[in-house]
Amino acid sequence: MRTLLTTGSLLSLLTMTALAADVTGKWVAEVAGRGGQTHEVTFNFKADGATLTGTISGPRGEMKIAEGKIDGGQISFAEVMDLNGNQVKILYKGTVVGNQITFTRSREGGPGGPGGSQGGGQGRKGQGGGPQQFTARRAS
Repeated sequence: MRTLLTTGSLLSLLTMTALAADVTGKWVAEVAGRGGQTHEVTFNFKADGATLTGTISGPRGEMKIAEGKIDGGQISFAEVMDLNGNQVKILYKGTVVGNQITFTRSREGGPGGPGGSQGGGQGRKGQGGGPQQFTARRAS
């Protein structure tokens, strides 16, 4: 009986791992920035079961991702930085479908409180106020 339970648990774990999105590799997105300009952001991901690690490269240079998780076709992680003595987290949540990831990005912390903007959490467009959506594609 114990062997049967152990085998069943192992099969369940392997099935969950097999169903997790395969995001390992390089992904590229065009992301809106200040003043309506766009810039290229590169994500280099490494998936290990339900854990996601890697880096983000963009206009601010390269940064390690933190708190990376994979749950089926959903991924999430944070980019943590210090801006003038204030810790700011850029939170990413993505849905993986084939060779693209649809992301929602939001900001937590920094000047002005939880929304990270002056005046009650709603920042000006392009300055990290509200959530932002964009799509990343697997690089060839």
